[in-house]
Amino acid sequence: MRSRLTYVPIDVADQFNDFIIKREEQVLDAVKARTRDYSTLSLLKLLYQLRNNSMTFSDLYNKSKIRMKKSFLNYLHLCLNYKFITKKPVGPNVIYSITENGSTMLDLFMKNHD
Repeated sequence: MRSRLTYVPIDVADQFNDFIIKREEQVLDAVKARTRDYSTLSLLKLLYQLRNNSMTFSDLYNKSKIRMKKSFLNYLHLCLNYKFITKKPVGPNVIYSITENGSTMLDLFMKNHD
């Protein structure tokens, strides 16, 4: 499996450092890092952001640091299909929330619980 260079929110990088091969520069609230198992890490980036609060699409996209919108949408749909998250229209926005399945998935990889 090849490593990939990606941006990872600092708190996610700290929590899931087993996925980090090498940290590079820090850019605002993210670290540029060479990572392993990119797909799993991308799922965890989404779920980790929703662990305490529901979010709008825009907030989730910005905080997850999945920079390519098409990739973000693919991981978002994967999470919806596996019922890791739910979406609910609220006025002009759509709110995403983590489900019990999503929390279980996240807990499988977390070292420390809040």
